[in-house]
Amino acid sequence: MSETTQPSFSELLPPEIINMIGRLEFLARNAKEGTINGRHTSPHKGFSVEFAEHRQYVAGDDLRNLDWRVYGKSDRYYIKQFIEETNMRVTLLVDASGSMNYSGDAATSLGGKENLSKFEYARYLAAALSYLLIRQQDAVGLVTFAEEVETYLRPAAKPSQVRTILEELSQTEPSDDTRCADTFHQIAEQIPSRGLVIVISDLFDDAEAIKNALHHFRFKNHELVVFHLMAEEEITFPFERFDDFKCLEVEGRRLNIDPSTIRASYLDRVSAHLKAIELACGQMEADYVPINTKTPVPEALFTYFSQRKT
Repeated sequence: MSETTQPSFSELLPPEIINMIGRLEFLARNAKEGTINGRHTSPHKGFSVEFAEHRQYVAGDDLRNLDWRVYGKSDRYYIKQFIEETNMRVTLLVDASGSMNYSGDAATSLGGKENLSKFEYARYLAAALSYLLIRQQDAVGLVTFAEEVETYLRPAAKPSQVRTILEELSQTEPSDDTRCADTFHQIAEQIPSRGLVIVISDLFDDAEAIKNALHHFRFKNHELVVFHLMAEEEITFPFERFDDFKCLEVEGRRLNIDPSTIRASYLDRVSAHLKAIELACGQMEADYVPINTKTPVPEALFTYFSQRKT
């Protein structure tokens, strides 16, 4: 396992990421509320370019929006309503708990860094998504969390927000225990208005508690994307040698075990946990994106965007 080092913010957007992002676009599935004209459908009627429907004229309506063709056919006054295109408010939730500091021998490399830890991988994902979304004029914010919320940057669409997010990511180090579910409930109450919530985490918490917490975001009318990061060794448990296993979330906690005696039970529990999270996301129409950290970051992102349907 390698130790997480602090990269400069510029290192979080290497050429491999920049070149790949130029071919991608993130469109919201659900109607979004925003403050600027953009590419996402708004729940409000406006007067932009895409026609929605007619409604009967009432005193005080702007006469410029009368449909004179309809008047010529029906001798009645109708107002043209249009679908307003708007920007999206996005909140990135990045897990900074101790378990995210794990990296195995199979983990991919990027930007000159070998064997990325889950947290380093999450940094690159969050950096790429921030760059892409702000590039298309969406407002992006960042939450880092472990036992509780550690950082909360409100969404903003200004270009300088990319640098602010990257600087925060570069200065964050994984620590403490995991309290995913409790933290998600807290964040769901803090995020104003509906938008897009992107979770990047290993989701090391009770599956039922996570399910209930994710439902909190949907209850608040947020669209939800879950990037579930796991290392190859966590999925396959290939260990053979009797050895100490160190807990990354509780200082000084170690277990001296024979891997062969717990492998079957461990794999069953991991499989059940992954299936439970995937099923929960499916039930609430959230994107569930399982990622093995041996997969190159650009490949993982490109695969997701290729498969995502608006």
